[in-house]
Amino acid sequence: MKFVSARLINSYNGIPRPDYPRPSFKRESWYSLNGTWDFAYDPGKSGEARGMVMGGEYSMKITVPFCPESKLSGIGNVDFIPAVWYRRKFELPTLSDGRAIIHFGAVDYHARVFINGQFAGAHKGGYTPFEFDVTELLVAGENTITVYAEDDIRGGRQNFGKQSLGYRSSNCSYTRITGIWQTVWLEFLPRVYLKDLKITPYASDGSVDVTVKSSVKTSGFKLSLRAFYADREAASGEASFVGDTAKITLCPSERHLWNPGQPELYDLLISLVDEYGNTVDMAESYFALRDVSFDGISLLVNGKRVFMKFILDQGYNPDGINTAPDEEYMKRDIELAMSLGFNGARFHQRVFEESSLYYADKLGYMIWAEMPSGIEFYSAENIECYMPEWLEIFKYYYNHPSVIGWCPHNETYHQEAIVPYSHTSLYDITKMLDPYRPVIDASGGAHYKTDMFDTHVYEQDPEILRELLEPMKTDLTFAYTASQKCRGSAPLRIEKYEGQAYWLSEYGGAIWNPNVPEDERGWGYGNAPKTEEEFVSRYEALTRVLISHPRVCGFCYTQLTDVEQEQNGLYYYDRSKKLSDGSYRRIREINLTKAEIEK
Repeated sequence: MKFVSARLINSYNGIPRPDYPRPSFKRESWYSLNGTWDFAYDPGKSGEARGMVMGGEYSMKITVPFCPESKLSGIGNVDFIPAVWYRRKFELPTLSDGRAIIHFGAVDYHARVFINGQFAGAHKGGYTPFEFDVTELLVAGENTITVYAEDDIRGGRQNFGKQSLGYRSSNCSYTRITGIWQTVWLEFLPRVYLKDLKITPYASDGSVDVTVKSSVKTSGFKLSLRAFYADREAASGEASFVGDTAKITLCPSERHLWNPGQPELYDLLISLVDEYGNTVDMAESYFALRDVSFDGISLLVNGKRVFMKFILDQGYNPDGINTAPDEEYMKRDIELAMSLGFNGARFHQRVFEESSLYYADKLGYMIWAEMPSGIEFYSAENIECYMPEWLEIFKYYYNHPSVIGWCPHNETYHQEAIVPYSHTSLYDITKMLDPYRPVIDASGGAHYKTDMFDTHVYEQDPEILRELLEPMKTDLTFAYTASQKCRGSAPLRIEKYEGQAYWLSEYGGAIWNPNVPEDERGWGYGNAPKTEEEFVSRYEALTRVLISHPRVCGFCYTQLTDVEQEQNGLYYYDRSKKLSDGSYRRIREINLTKAEIEK
């Protein structure tokens, strides 16, 4: 059974988010399960005992893939939701002799999946994709899929990012999400199929390693790769599988590098060939030739210093919360940032949908990948909850050339003796898995083992910021001192600065909302400017301090858009303009100024 035209069918029927959800590993044979599902709350977490797997009362409807807290789900319940049930029926006219895989883009937090009343599998982790082989559970004709999801962000055993622990959103914590919040889809594959892809580029050598796993250990099967640049074949290779793994190094005949704002991508055709020379499975992907390193002063992309002009992007939106209303929405956010002269973002405290990464790859937009906060690495129990999800996040981001660094913690400080072990262990594990990208152990927090030394500084007076950073021009150990002073009343910091590249990975953050009186404005950092002119002048002055400093290698401004009550964005929450065109031009001009370290 092949659903070759599934995307067109889905679009025609008005199914929400009909686009193929995995642009880095595409196939034709798929079928979207987005749309209207039966829905029910389960506050007592007793639904399985009450027969909800196949029967029970589903008194509500929900639009998948939007969480029940969102407007687009059709529900909009923003209270705590301990557990939920989903149910959907779908028709399969025939069954093939291959495999049927059900995919979930993300379910927050602990999901249990049933097909026709039979348990298909479980997954913990609210931000990462997972899949189950459900071939043996499907029947020709009507099928029923049931999903149960538990979510307890107050229990201390799950990562939750910026979801509010209180009933209401407040400060920089926002509306929670529960249950399914990314696309659900079926994929129909041959008996043996391509399962995993890992791409590691070596731009300085003009080569790329491609490692592919098959669904089972194979004998006599081969991996065939063909790479194209601008529709011209640039490289090809073939290798036998050893067990379930094959690896090929490609050296494109045309060398084109991926650089910020000037991305060059190669298309990749991946084929699984059986012992008789028949292609039994095929997928499409892409790659780039891009190296990331650092020289003690700056980030290097392909051997050249690049000043990180980053924006903090939290990815929330007023209608779908964590889920974009449509595919174009994710691209537009990146284009808004680039139009103001930003060359990248911290994808902050959550995992973004893969289409956001795809557009970052295509547009040449750099990304720091982060772990959503919630669990500290302080105990064996916490490690058990934390580590599997971090490894899944790592795998999810790895192949994207736009991802230029890793950050497993945010703003963790010296609280007890195990903290240094937590930071150094996570650094070592991440670095072992990816020795090529820089790792920051804890963004803005205490650094014990880190490739780059970053701080979060919300000083609103440009002259005070300049004075704090001035001694670092001659005394490299001053980065720690400046960090301590800028944090003010932050917890004790005992780390030692060791001369790493230094940047302010959060700054600015001043509230500005001209649509409401000053005493009714929401939350932001520092003292609020009185006028738009003061807001933009402050942005220019703070940013000029950082761009002109010979030891500062980047900044990340807080933030791209307002998020609910946090009103310090450069755009409103609905992405409409907050400032005049003239103010946006001034922001763009200062952002595009050549930084001192690049001269």
